[in-house]
Amino acid sequence: MKGLIQRVKHAKVEVGSESVGAIDHGILLLLGVEARDTEESADKLLHKVMHYRIFSDPQGKMNLNVQQAGGGLLVVSQFTLVAETAKGLRPSFSRGASPQQAEALYDYFLRRARTAMPAELPVAGGQFAADMQVSLCNDGPVTFLLEA
Repeated sequence: MKGLIQRVKHAKVEVGSESVGAIDHGILLLLGVEARDTEESADKLLHKVMHYRIFSDPQGKMNLNVQQAGGGLLVVSQFTLVAETAKGLRPSFSRGASPQQAEALYDYFLRRARTAMPAELPVAGGQFAADMQVSLCNDGPVTFLLEA
């Protein structure tokens, strides 16, 4: 399981012209699910996302996680993250999970994130397998690829 996290000032995801998820300050997570992934993989990645210290403390050092910074979490499925790109000029998706497995693990990840985050901090999601438009203001820019 791969997650591309971006520290954002705000982010939203739309399907058509309808907003399906949005946060202010926090993390935009683009989530890729591989065929070998399990709920254990999802739990491991969620722990990393929730505790990864990418927000500045009062001294300006990246020492705070999303919860300590009072930020939200927007989770968007992104199957292209698991593409094999080392050879050739066309990505291969042979490592990707089936749509059914990927959707089940995406839904599981989102449910677990909603229970893990404090109630006052927003957790939002995209719409699985939809043609989504994601807009964001990357803060920093700060972007990391996490794997479980």
